[in-house]
Amino acid sequence: MSEITINNPILKGFNPDPSIIKVGDDYYIATSTFEWFPGVQIFHSTDLVNWTLVTRPLNRPSQLDMLGNPDSCGVWAPCLSYDNGTFYLIYSNARRYWSQCKDVHNFMVTTDNILGDWSEPTYLTSSGFDPSLFHDNNGKKWLVNLRWDHRQGQASKAFDAENYFGGIIMQEYCAAQKKLIGPIQKIFSGSALGRTEGAHLYQRNGYYYLLVAEGGTGYEHAALMLRSKSIEGPYEADPQGHLLTSINSDASLQRAGHADFVEVDNEQAWLVHLCSRPLENRRSVMGRETAIQQAQWSKDGWLRLKHGSALPQSQLTINSDVAVKYPLIDQFDDFDQTQLAIDFQTLRIPLGSDSLSLTERPGYLRLKGRESLGSSFVQALIARRQQAFKYSAATKIDFSPNNFQQMAGLVCYYNSAKYYYLHITHHETLGRILEITGCVGDTAAQYFTPKPIKLPDTGEIYLNVEVDHNKLTFFYGITDDNWQKIALELDYSILADETGPGGEHANFTGTFVGLCCQDLSGSRKPADFDWFSYLEHKEVNNT
Repeated sequence: MSEITINNPILKGFNPDPSIIKVGDDYYIATSTFEWFPGVQIFHSTDLVNWTLVTRPLNRPSQLDMLGNPDSCGVWAPCLSYDNGTFYLIYSNARRYWSQCKDVHNFMVTTDNILGDWSEPTYLTSSGFDPSLFHDNNGKKWLVNLRWDHRQGQASKAFDAENYFGGIIMQEYCAAQKKLIGPIQKIFSGSALGRTEGAHLYQRNGYYYLLVAEGGTGYEHAALMLRSKSIEGPYEADPQGHLLTSINSDASLQRAGHADFVEVDNEQAWLVHLCSRPLENRRSVMGRETAIQQAQWSKDGWLRLKHGSALPQSQLTINSDVAVKYPLIDQFDDFDQTQLAIDFQTLRIPLGSDSLSLTERPGYLRLKGRESLGSSFVQALIARRQQAFKYSAATKIDFSPNNFQQMAGLVCYYNSAKYYYLHITHHETLGRILEITGCVGDTAAQYFTPKPIKLPDTGEIYLNVEVDHNKLTFFYGITDDNWQKIALELDYSILADETGPGGEHANFTGTFVGLCCQDLSGSRKPADFDWFSYLEHKEVNNT
């Protein structure tokens, strides 16, 4: 064995709320996807060091109906578990959250093959969110959940969330009846930090352990461990305080909290948790990511980080014979396959043949113009996560619009109020033109090109974006050896959790880059994309 270094986060780009399990020699982590479809990302590893995205289990509208869901709704905080040959996935589908009331419905799907098809959903409850399923050694199963209490808050303070958290509750789940049974029991009211959520129950050496997230999902986020001899409580907190937090620190991993763990042996464990890597202006363009920490049990039975502090480590040095793989992503899709690469997702729903085709023009992705980038219903858009601070993305597009209501191109997208869009459209006197539009924190789109760029009336066009931390620059070309820089440097940091109403307590995703097509006339004018590339660039400090 030799010393190796694990660089955090292990799941780069928008991958919050990790839930981890160990089945035999295999480890799996599930993360939230919010309004992006298919729902829930599941990663696999055999060494806890190198992770691969292997499946998204919620891949049918019957499992996940998000049509019309607002930004940052959809799949919140999945919980992955395993018991007696069956994988269980518990998840929330949030349909409204911008108020003192939340409309959040909780479901369960199961499978005996984590890479195969998952069941149709079993409805559980709409009482709260961030549910988890606990398999007790006595054979019982319990749903642990947050209860949202709208009575305590003031409607005029929609994000004063400490007034609304009504405690952690649990209720027995009957597998035979496929429903919750018996009384609802409140087992924890929260600590002084408030905003308690993301609860997981564990069982060890005669104790029930309760791990919760606290402080919201911003810069006061934290994870707290509690325990009790009885599953009903009362639960006492670790006397040393929070297990994990970046509060009031200059740690490179900020907003650390919402954690889960697996045990390696009787003394050691690995903790996974969400975090973010903000830019210098404290804006997190990649949203919340997943990191890993070594943990161990103290002599008096508390789980604590192995390095002796509650601060997350950005680098872990361990003894291992595992080869650490940190390749920069170099993705090139020529759209010669009959399915999109696993890196791509769509918004809220799968795109059918009325919006997307990989066969109508062989070797091209055809997107048929649908609703605007502000729509929460049907958008002809595919995109992948940004996973590095410096990257470039490009495409070659064949699109000849007939009017100004038809647009297609390359987009950097956080949500419907935060995006930059380099697109081809039509002008009554100039003909085919190129423009940059975008939203920078509200619903009013802006034009960032002083005047339209005239394009040839026909022929394929090359589009490119270069991102360097907080800077974005677009390029275009008539040929692949004659790129033209659009003389405009845009503030990329706008596309971050911390911008827009509610800040990091209301913006829960991360920035994507991809391809889209709109036809606001309803005639569904198609755009054909020959290829798409995403290339990450190395940095000196390896961030």
